[in-house]
Amino acid sequence: RPPRYPRWVTTQNPTPRIVAKKSARVQFLSTTLVLEAIVVLFATVVAVKFVQIDALQIPTTTLWTVGGALALIMILISRLQQTPYGLIAGSAVQLPFIAMSLYVDAMLVVAIVFVGLWVASAWLGTKIDRERAEYDAEHPGEIPPK
Repeated sequence: RPPRYPRWVTTQNPTPRIVAKKSARVQFLSTTLVLEAIVVLFATVVAVKFVQIDALQIPTTTLWTVGGALALIMILISRLQQTPYGLIAGSAVQLPFIAMSLYVDAMLVVAIVFVGLWVASAWLGTKIDRERAEYDAEHPGEIPPK
């Protein structure tokens, strides 16, 4: 005897549905901010080691508080990228990220690379979203190629 399914379950091939894709800009910018948060935590560890060898004169509790807070803020802002203020907040948080290089010299190169990634993510993500919208406008009701 064949298995019995509820009426709403079908074993036949369903027709393909048009599913809206997530914004490329949101995905790129969110990913960049999360990666920056990880780098901030690693830079905080390096700064704490500098304190231990007397190369930096800042209390370790201050370092952990500032580094942890900045990483947490970056992760929270990564979730705000879907809102109109997400790009502004993410751009504003790049300044303290660059300011970390005042205490950890090697962070300057890393910060410049990540700020470049931030700008490229915003630009390319917007470009991809615009091209997707143009394709959808030219091909209404079609399933886009994968």
